[in-house]
Amino acid sequence: MKKKVAVIFGGRSVEHEVSVITGLQVIENINKDKYVVIPIYIDKKGKWYTGNSLMEFNNFKKNNLKDLQEVILSLNTDDHNLYIHPESMGLFRKRIISRIDIIFPTIHGTHGEDGTIQGLFELMNIPYVGSGVLSSSVGMDKILMKDVFRANGLPIVDYTWFYRSKWLEDKEKVLLDIENKLDYPLFVKPANLGSSIGISKARDRDSLIESIEIAIRYDRKIIVEKAVENAREINCAVMGYNDKLITSLCEEPIGWEEILTFEDKYVKSNVKGLGESFSRRIIPADIEENIREKIEDIAKKAFISIDACGNSRIDFLLDKDNNIYINEINTLPGSIAFYLWKDKGFPFDKLIDEMIDIALKVYEDKNKNMYFYEGDLFNKVHMGASKTSKIKGV
Repeated sequence: MKKKVAVIFGGRSVEHEVSVITGLQVIENINKDKYVVIPIYIDKKGKWYTGNSLMEFNNFKKNNLKDLQEVILSLNTDDHNLYIHPESMGLFRKRIISRIDIIFPTIHGTHGEDGTIQGLFELMNIPYVGSGVLSSSVGMDKILMKDVFRANGLPIVDYTWFYRSKWLEDKEKVLLDIENKLDYPLFVKPANLGSSIGISKARDRDSLIESIEIAIRYDRKIIVEKAVENAREINCAVMGYNDKLITSLCEEPIGWEEILTFEDKYVKSNVKGLGESFSRRIIPADIEENIREKIEDIAKKAFISIDACGNSRIDFLLDKDNNIYINEINTLPGSIAFYLWKDKGFPFDKLIDEMIDIALKVYEDKNKNMYFYEGDLFNKVHMGASKTSKIKGV
């Protein structure tokens, strides 16, 4: 029997459109002989919808989404059904749309890649593709991510960070603190965001102020990093669970100067249609064999250090002396990084199969845990009626 896969995309995130593209790429390339696809679109206000018009990219381009039904998921652990939202139920409409066997989330950034929606799936006790709550949230927060990498002895650039509230209270103090810790040039980034949104480079105090003012629009936490001058970006994906991991080919994005911008990633990549390859990337990257081996080894260690699973892309910076620095890990890479896997024996449909298989193994392993303990605590604890009563024997 075919498994019913709910592909969830969109979301309340500045990466909404990128998520739609990734979701529809998965829908287009999933093996329809093995799976029944249920598209679930979360709009920019956070409402959930399903409907056949969601399956066609042109409907999004032309704003021609018709016959959509607002839906909800049950949090009941033995009820994995997709329901019509009560406010959308007509007199003769069925209440249940379909049972869901597994969820394939493709929401980038806030409320999707940061562990938020993974927590919902955990409450439901339903299998889902990709990293869990903790690894997703750590991988999303660049500050916590770098703290974990540093604790595991992985190579990162020097950095510092601050809260938006501190900047609004005392800008001079924040500037002095940054300049005392780091030398220019610097990169300023929102701590929790992807797709290069809100990132800019500062070469002096004036441009640092401007960069911070941009970054605080997107997050309450701001990270400032020492820039690696004339760096090459080299990216490598890792796939698996626990320590059973494989690495993809390495790639080098080309045609960018100091920052690989949103437009570089998604507009200038010459992607003519869903499922097509990116032409502004050198795959495999033109790097020496020993450098490639080091990058693959560090990528695996980074993946393990945040307890990731599924398929993640780790982005590196390579300086003129071939020093390697981890830039970040993407627990949900755009287009699920299919272009890095197709020449490693995983064309798009097989890559989706593998990611679903890993998700089912994770789910099976997780459900071996005990989630209850018969301690007869109610009969061992004595509580009085008074508000000031204390628990005895605990």
